[in-house]
Amino acid sequence: MSPVAVTADSPTDAQLEHENSWRVVWALAWPAVALNSLQVVNTLLDRFFLGHLETAALTAHGGATNVMFLMFSLAVAVATGATALVSRAYGAGKRLEYRRASRQSLAVALFAGLASAAITLLGSHVMASFVLPAKDVQAVRLMADFVVAYSLGLPAIYIVQALAGSLRGIGDTRSPMVISGIQILIHIALNCVLIFPTRSLGGIVVPGAGLGLVGAAIALAASAWIAAIIYVFYAGKTPLGFLLRFRLPEREWVVRILRIAVPAATMSVLRVLSLTAFTLALGLIPRGSEAIAAMSIGFAIESIMFMPAFGLSVAASALVGQSLGMKRPERAERLGWSAAHLGALVTVALALPVFFLADDIAAIMLKDKPAVVEEASTLLRYLCATEILFGYAMVLIGAMQGAGDTVRPMWISIFALWGMRVPLAFVMALSTGTPLIGSLTLPFGFGMGATGAWLAMALTQGVQGVMSIIAFKQGAWKTKKV
Repeated sequence: MSPVAVTADSPTDAQLEHENSWRVVWALAWPAVALNSLQVVNTLLDRFFLGHLETAALTAHGGATNVMFLMFSLAVAVATGATALVSRAYGAGKRLEYRRASRQSLAVALFAGLASAAITLLGSHVMASFVLPAKDVQAVRLMADFVVAYSLGLPAIYIVQALAGSLRGIGDTRSPMVISGIQILIHIALNCVLIFPTRSLGGIVVPGAGLGLVGAAIALAASAWIAAIIYVFYAGKTPLGFLLRFRLPEREWVVRILRIAVPAATMSVLRVLSLTAFTLALGLIPRGSEAIAAMSIGFAIESIMFMPAFGLSVAASALVGQSLGMKRPERAERLGWSAAHLGALVTVALALPVFFLADDIAAIMLKDKPAVVEEASTLLRYLCATEILFGYAMVLIGAMQGAGDTVRPMWISIFALWGMRVPLAFVMALSTGTPLIGSLTLPFGFGMGATGAWLAMALTQGVQGVMSIIAFKQGAWKTKKV
């Protein structure tokens, strides 16, 4: 049974009772998993290219990761609202409503993207000066330049996420796989041309602009705009209908979308701010610049482990929303757990080789930077220890968000990240008496350096997993109104 065909009119009650939950989940999840696998390859190649630049560029990109995580997460928050509203209406068989939900989500996404671009563009230098150590003058300048170029692609990123979220809401995960796959290939090609100067590879002259880190940002922005244009034209050929006739978002729909998106966005902001605070803690330890650079590379390699779970989260979100629209909360719960268990199995299968090959993988990504390789491999091994719980967190949070429940995931993030991760990172990484702000010093610390920070991160992602399991099991998300 194809999940794309799940509406209020089909399948029958008997079919629903005897369906294979794992098959239903995988039918919707595999394109998202395939897409996320492509994104992992894209991220790894991106870091591989950047790994051949100077250490200042790596440090700058590590700092810029905070900005990119924040803006992308805000775009995903809008997409969360789109998926919840579209999937609920689609499951109930309300064609006009899910079309309208898609158009309104797109309008909200466009305005949010323009606002985010303006804020990012104007605050680029302030962000760089705040996140990175003041002594790394070159890294601060490079990060500011990167953020400026990146901001130009933000409206497109918001459009892409909103339309991908709407397509997932009607059970279509294959189209986003194809379109975003095209975007990834364009991004990789542009990286090759824009980052490096003209060079000879195996006797073949490869043209290049030699823009370095800024070239990477331009490649990202340009590929996002190409994908956004494709998404808009393609969506008109799907049940979502024609989207080129732009209209201002209506107040009623803005409220409905934001009711779901704001808690998700708040969770994203708190997550990124916690990463910023985490980065600040790393900046206060010896060899802080190397640790910040290692974090960027470590996260890229970690995506090998969690991206399949992210794809299953996408499937869980759509299936839970559709099932609740069909007035089938028991089906929503069953499919949510199936997706979570499958995500956990895949995560373990991928985490084991990463744990044993962490040094070799990091060394491939980084050229002649042994200090950064050492820190990146240490971070990876700690993360591997709790990655299975992080996989559960990703899928079950996605399932709850598909039901329109974004408040409980927000509180889970607040407790795990701000109640635990940030304080633990400072206490475990820094020594007693370390200057913080002005005359304020750390009253107590273990002085473990970057290792203490990595341990804090691993422990708290495990806590997120446990809390997500408990929240989903309680089942309050089943009664959420959207």
